[in-house]
Amino acid sequence: MEAIGRLAGGVAHDFNNMLSIINGYAEIMLLKLKEGDPLCREVQQILNAGNRAADLTRQLLAFSRKSIVQPKVISLNTVVSGLEKMLQRLIGEDIRMVIELAEDLGHVKADPGLIEQVILNLAVNSRDAMPQGGRLTIETQNVELDASFSRLHVSVVPGPYVMLALSDTGVGMDEATRERIFEPFFTTKEKGKGTGLGLSMVYGIVKQNNGSIWVYSEPGQGTAFKIYLPRIEEAVEPEHIVSAEPAARGTETLLIVEDEEAVCMLVKQILLSAGLKSPFFQRGEFKFSSFDVQMKKRGL
Repeated sequence: MEAIGRLAGGVAHDFNNMLSIINGYAEIMLLKLKEGDPLCREVQQILNAGNRAADLTRQLLAFSRKSIVQPKVISLNTVVSGLEKMLQRLIGEDIRMVIELAEDLGHVKADPGLIEQVILNLAVNSRDAMPQGGRLTIETQNVELDASFSRLHVSVVPGPYVMLALSDTGVGMDEATRERIFEPFFTTKEKGKGTGLGLSMVYGIVKQNNGSIWVYSEPGQGTAFKIYLPRIEEAVEPEHIVSAEPAARGTETLLIVEDEEAVCMLVKQILLSAGLKSPFFQRGEFKFSSFDVQMKKRGL
């Protein structure tokens, strides 16, 4: 799994550069085309395909543990509660959702956005495993994993943990399937129904947040995923409200460092479209004078 992760991460990084160029120029073309232009539909199809491919690379980066992580002290109860309404809409009316949250639950240090992705992906898998309806149970609990548990689960260090478990009453899995579920691109779904990256992304996110994940399943007996994240004594970090800032202005010299020349050219086009004046480009570096521009927020 470690070797697959390194390979996937390397491929995803290079592929992501190419997708940045494809999607970036497609967006620029859409901005330049007039509404109703017959080319708009074709360019939009390019952008749609590029965005779907970008989603795949994000999943590969998550599996290889190279996605950007912003860990903070959180309560998993808060994360689960915040997703409850979305989860109910996601799984549909035929599945009854039961949420059992420990009142004295400890805190963990993890990226809340990535933990949300883990819960959503596992819930989708449970939904697909219960086409005739059933029950999805989500629970949290404080646990102490001892040496005997560690001997049976070699990657686990004994100590205090917070457990997040999702279990369903679906079709379950046999041993052969269970051993491969975290492999990227492995799927038991019909062609076009899944990429096989959902659970591999879950695996990568859990590992990147210093946790471990285990699956328990038998054919006809449903499936349970149990995630263990190290429990800490720190208090939950307060939410910071980010206020809107005025658009950037100035006369500075701007230096962009990028080893992919085509990406540099794309950034140049984006800055020009934002109103940048007097650009100068040489050897992968952009130098600008008379810089007075209303910058749009483009993630730069």
